[in-house]
Amino acid sequence: MSTFKELGLSEEILHGIEDLGFVEPMPIQEKVTPFLLGDNTEDLVALAQTGTGKTAGFGLPLLQLTDSSVKKIQALVLSPTRELCIQISNDLKNFSKYINGMKIVPVYGGESIVTQFRQLDVPPQILVATPGRLIDLIERGKVDLSAIKYLVLDEADEMLNMGFQEDIERILQETPEDRRTLLFSATMPKEIANIAKKYMRNSVEIAIGRKNSGTENVDHIYYMVQAKDRYNCLKRVVDINPDIYAIVFCRTRQETKEVAEKLMQDGYNADALHGDLSQAQRDTVMQRFRIKNLQILVATDVAARGLDVNNLTHVINYNLPDDVENYTHRSGRTGRAGKKGISVSIIHSKEKGKIKTIERTINRTFVQQPVPSGLEVCQSQLFSLIGKIQNASESVDKEQIQPYLPMIMEQLKDISREDLIVNFVSQEFNRFLEYYKNAPDLNIPEKEKRSKGERSGRGRKGSEDLQRLKINMGSRDGFTPKRVLGLINETTDSHDIDVHDIEITTRYSFFDVEKRVVPSMMSAFARQKDGIQLMEVFKDRRSRRSAMDEEMSRGGKRDRRDRDKKKYRGGDKEWRKGKGEEAKNERPKKEFRRNKDSFRRNR
Repeated sequence: MSTFKELGLSEEILHGIEDLGFVEPMPIQEKVTPFLLGDNTEDLVALAQTGTGKTAGFGLPLLQLTDSSVKKIQALVLSPTRELCIQISNDLKNFSKYINGMKIVPVYGGESIVTQFRQLDVPPQILVATPGRLIDLIERGKVDLSAIKYLVLDEADEMLNMGFQEDIERILQETPEDRRTLLFSATMPKEIANIAKKYMRNSVEIAIGRKNSGTENVDHIYYMVQAKDRYNCLKRVVDINPDIYAIVFCRTRQETKEVAEKLMQDGYNADALHGDLSQAQRDTVMQRFRIKNLQILVATDVAARGLDVNNLTHVINYNLPDDVENYTHRSGRTGRAGKKGISVSIIHSKEKGKIKTIERTINRTFVQQPVPSGLEVCQSQLFSLIGKIQNASESVDKEQIQPYLPMIMEQLKDISREDLIVNFVSQEFNRFLEYYKNAPDLNIPEKEKRSKGERSGRGRKGSEDLQRLKINMGSRDGFTPKRVLGLINETTDSHDIDVHDIEITTRYSFFDVEKRVVPSMMSAFARQKDGIQLMEVFKDRRSRRSAMDEEMSRGGKRDRRDRDKKKYRGGDKEWRKGKGEEAKNERPKKEFRRNKDSFRRNR
C-alpha cells in the first residue's frame, strides 16, 4: 500500500493529515486521489460503502486543486443532510489546517439564514451545502456558482432517495458546463446512472468492492420470531451485548417513537431520531449519541441519512426495509474504517424469502441465530459486570477513597468473602435475574415454521393463521408493493402488521396478513373516503391460484368481448344490437327450462 506522500499531496495537506493521525490511505483514497490530481479531465463516478473514507477521497485532492488566493467559490460539495454537511465541512477544515487563506463554509437548513449571509459576504473557496438551502441562497442572490470548477455529489443515491433529484438538476444548471463533476455513491441505482449520462462527460467509474454490495467488515445475522415478540427479541439482543452502541432502524416515524419510548420506560439508555423533531431537538439527540451518552439510537431511514457516527458495534433492523438498497445503507453504518460490525435483523418466518433476496443483492451470507435465552442474557451481563470490576483498579482513585476505607472495612468485617461476593452480585444484578427468571423461549418452534412450498414462495397452503386480502387498486392505479405497505401503515395507524406475499394485478393488489388483525384492518379501511376498499378473498377455501385464475379469466372475458366488437363494423351500437339478436335466439331455450323447472316444482 502506498503512503499519502506517494499520492502526490502537498506538504500543507500532509501536515494536516499527520495531525489527524492518518497513516495509510484507504482503498478509495488510494485510487481517487491520483486520478483527480493527474492530467486527465474526465468526470468521476466513485462507488464505495459508507465509512470507507470517501470524504478524504475527494476532499484531499479537492483542497490541492483549489486556489486559496482566489476569493470565489471554486468547488461545491452537495450532501443530503445537515449532519453530513457539517461533518464534511469539519473534515475539510481539518485537512486544510495549514493552507493559508483557505475558507470552507457549510450552508444547510435549520440554521439562521442571516448567519449564513454573513459567512458568505466574503465568498469561500469551497462551499458545502444541502440542496434545499443552496437553492434558497441562489434565488436570493447570495451564492454565485459561475466560477465552479469542481462539483461533488456526495451520497448521491441517498439524495435521490430523499427526493432531491429536481433540486440537483436545478443546481447543475447554475454551474459552468466545463466544470468537473465527481459523483460519490454507495449504490448505483438507475437514477444515478441517468444523472451520470445526462450531466457528466466521459465519466470514469471507480468501484471499491462489488456494486451495491455490503461491506466485508460486517457480519449479517438474523433472529426469527413471531411478530408480537419483536420488541422482546430486541431487548434480548441489547441485553446480551452489554457494551452495545447501536442504531435501531424502524420503518415509520410512529414505530420509531413507540420503540424508543418502550426502551426508555424499560430503563435503557435510548432515544429517537425522526422527522417530527425540531432541528434543535435533533441536534441534541445526535450530540448525546456521538459522545455516547446514548447507547441506542432508534431512527427511520430518512432521519439517519448521512449520519457520520464512528465505532458503532451494531445496526439492528427492527423491520427489514422495503428497499434492498436501504439495507445496504443501514448495514454500512457499522464496520467502518476497517473495524468489525454486526448487522442484526429481526424477522418473521414469512420474511425468510426477503433475506434471500438481500443476500443475492449484497453478495453476503446471513446467519440465523437462536434468540438468546434468559439464562444466556444473565450470564453475559454477569461476566460483563465481573470484567468491569476486575479492570476497575486502573481507574480507581485510591487517594480519594482512602478516608472511607476504614469505616467500610469495619462495617463488612463480619461478612465472609463468599457472602460479600454473593451480596454484591445480587444487589447489582437483581433486575436481570428477576426479569429473566421465567423468560419464555422466543424462537419459533419447528412445527410452526413454514412448509417447503411456503419457504420457496410458491404459495400459502397450510398457513391456517393467514388471510388473503385484496385492495380494489392495482398496477393501472400506480400501485406497487411499496405503496401497498405504505397504505396499510397509514390507514391502520399500526406498524406491527406483517404483510406477506404481495401480488399486484392490473385491477387489484393481493396480500396475506394474520387473521387476528383482519377485523381491525377492515374497520380502518371502511372509515376511509377515498374509494379504496379492502376485501377478503378465499372464504370458500379455494387455493390462491384458483382465485388468481378467476381474476385473469375475468380479464380474458373482457378481452374476448373487445375482440367480438371488432366483428361489427358499426362499432359499439352495432355490437350491442348483434348481441341482442343472439339473446333473442336464446329465449325459446330459456322458456323451456323455466317451464321444465316449474313442472318439477308443481309435480
